[in-house]
Amino acid sequence: MHFAQYYLDCLSQASYLIGDETTGRAVLVDPRRDIDDYLHDAEAAGLRIELVIETHIHADFLSGHLELARATDAAIAFGEAAQTGFPIRRLKDGERISLGADDAEGVTLTALATPGHTLESICLVIREHPDDEVPFGVLTGDTLFVGDVGRPDLLSAAGHSPHDMAARLYRSLHTKLLALPDATRVFPAHGAGSACGRSLSTETSSTIGDQRRLNYALQPMPEADFVRLVTAGQPATPGYFAHDAALNRDGHPLLDPRPPAALTLDEALAARDRQGAVLLDCRPSAAYTRAHLAGSLHTSLDTRFAEYAGSVVAPGTPVVLIADPGTEQEARLRLARIGYDRVLGHLSDPAAVLERTPALTRRSRRVRHDELALEQPQPGAAVAAGAPAPGAPAANAPATGIQLIDVRNPSEFEAGALPGARNIPLAGLSQHLTELDPARPVVLYCRSGGRSVIAAALLEARGFGDVCDVVGGYEAVAAAVG
Repeated sequence: MHFAQYYLDCLSQASYLIGDETTGRAVLVDPRRDIDDYLHDAEAAGLRIELVIETHIHADFLSGHLELARATDAAIAFGEAAQTGFPIRRLKDGERISLGADDAEGVTLTALATPGHTLESICLVIREHPDDEVPFGVLTGDTLFVGDVGRPDLLSAAGHSPHDMAARLYRSLHTKLLALPDATRVFPAHGAGSACGRSLSTETSSTIGDQRRLNYALQPMPEADFVRLVTAGQPATPGYFAHDAALNRDGHPLLDPRPPAALTLDEALAARDRQGAVLLDCRPSAAYTRAHLAGSLHTSLDTRFAEYAGSVVAPGTPVVLIADPGTEQEARLRLARIGYDRVLGHLSDPAAVLERTPALTRRSRRVRHDELALEQPQPGAAVAAGAPAPGAPAANAPATGIQLIDVRNPSEFEAGALPGARNIPLAGLSQHLTELDPARPVVLYCRSGGRSVIAAALLEARGFGDVCDVVGGYEAVAAAVG
């Protein structure tokens, strides 16, 4: 058997190539949109990809099933409950997919219907030989992660309550996955950092036995307790999730591999003013905070670039990239992985442009923890916002009456926050800006300072005149208070 996991760190996303080396027949599961690695590896291993299987309709990235079908003539398969805008093979619960010369030999995959994260979710049990008592492993999609289970709330907008979906998830886990032998390897579709779950591990594989012992959601408990547990404290849903789910369900244009065109400053500004394009600065945060074009948004390629971009840029919005030379194609590819294809070009030599145009250049306002007024920590809290600390420069210190915004996820906020802070996660900040007063100062913070810079850029671009973020975030403040 040929088995390969492809793990994409920037989206915490895993895909899998499984093949029978005797027959050369192979399937690809949960592929990303840029497919060259899969095609190269399959050719090198003497495999032909006959089937592309999606464990569910993904929301966090744009899948490559259409690209692979075009490149290989492979059929596309989903769980039986899937409704799509293109022809698919529907896999029934318990259906076996043989990659051998016949059903009695060779690598075999068995589909298990496991609704809960979505209605059409499936898992795939892999056996090197059809009669193996202990499977080689199980591809669990977003049903079971290492250390967590799939979130049950993504279909709320479609009328399926999180509690109903969580109950389905409980039954899928206990009647299907936990019925497998403990030695069965677990290969999920996501790892730590993904917004598809709450507390995913950095490990990209495990076993059923280890998850039975260690996964908080798989501990013995009644269904009602499980439902309460997994419906609480889920991370905010990035704004692009519904967009990607629709494209994965209904169909999307094939990936355009061409690099973005180089634009002059005048061309970039014209795209902004005439076409409604956003200027998306994807340089490192330190470079952005030192100098950036007024009105530009920011999310660095050093971070979860696509996910954060999808949180502050509305789907379908034209984009002009402001990137360090040589990184613009990587930025375009990462945006394409979440279905953001309207990249009009990139600004040529942004460092030189910023140096030549001081009237259009801004420096981010940032405040250190010692420039905030400290008070005795409360349980789960570290700092109170108020008047500037003695000796703090007035230009850098937030004034009394500030709006203190914590842009971390709810579970982070509940574990400890700055007194007086309001929790508006970065993923939902765009939708809550009308609740803030643009005439009052805003101080933003996150865990370590990365997300708050992105949030500050968004507020500045939306016309908030007095915005700063806390250098080092909550961690720096908590460490200083001790």
